[in-house]
Amino acid sequence: MTLRQAGVLGTSAVVLVIAALASIAVGSTSIPLRDVVDALPLVGGGDVSPAIDQIITDLRIPRTVTAILVGAALGVAGALLQGALSNPLASPDVIGVTAGSGFGAMIILLASPGAVALVPLSALVFGLVATSLVFLVAWAGAGGGSIARLILAGIAINAIFTALTTALMTAFPERVSSAIFFIAGYLSNDGWGVLTGVWPYLVVGFLAAAFLIRPLDRLALGDDVAQSLGQRPRVVRLVAAGTAALLAASAAALAGLLGFLGLVVPHAVRLAGGTASHRFVVPTSAVAGAALLLVADTVSRKVAAPYDFPVGPFMVVLGVPLFLWLLRRAV
Repeated sequence: MTLRQAGVLGTSAVVLVIAALASIAVGSTSIPLRDVVDALPLVGGGDVSPAIDQIITDLRIPRTVTAILVGAALGVAGALLQGALSNPLASPDVIGVTAGSGFGAMIILLASPGAVALVPLSALVFGLVATSLVFLVAWAGAGGGSIARLILAGIAINAIFTALTTALMTAFPERVSSAIFFIAGYLSNDGWGVLTGVWPYLVVGFLAAAFLIRPLDRLALGDDVAQSLGQRPRVVRLVAAGTAALLAASAAALAGLLGFLGLVVPHAVRLAGGTASHRFVVPTSAVAGAALLLVADTVSRKVAAPYDFPVGPFMVVLGVPLFLWLLRRAV
């Protein structure tokens, strides 16, 4: 790793730590930084009032950890897809995850609101179902598995699940308000419970991403060169897209539909580091994605205090200017 790349990774890590502390301190009740440090397990002495300790350990820390995992998952998912598809505009939207997860959540929130606890699981399952359909369409028949075919299949499956979601919202208009937070992208204050059913999928996704780093670097040399080095390009693309789908669906299950992060973060990391090597891009995208989402969530809570505003709109506010700047730099 060059000095420039180490600086980018180090800066992202420092921003992540600062953003994490700010995320724990900021909210409807502001907490002094000293109390935050004292209440942290294995760090402080625990010399804080029981009420502050409960707020920090039962509400703020779980939300902060969720934001870190979601941001890292979306950053890594974007990096994997952009590397596997050789397309800098690739994101989880391309392979149907976003539309499928949205439909899965709407089924519970609109058609069966009494089972609201199943929203994360339903979003995860339908996100993976949508991606599986994209793969089936893209890999079926002669010439299957091409990048163009995968992208076109993603567009078609996205349209289907978006139409199904619209139909549900039309069928249950009186319940749409209960689904707004999921559509907008929202980090909840439900404690550790929201992570219980999802964290194993995130662990599998992150481990698979680590094993994909070297194959993706070989794939970047061209299919012929990758084959000469013992790689099977179509299999690498399939596994990378599947891993990205697992990470993005897990993120949607935890925080709803968040845009731009999976698209912008890998772009910024590549430009800042001056390299497209996945040994640098994948881990740095995880750190930078977590930091960006934490910053957006903290800003949303501070600006809208005492109301808990969805993070999705602030993610767009931060993401669009950054994306436009990246486009200008790239051109």
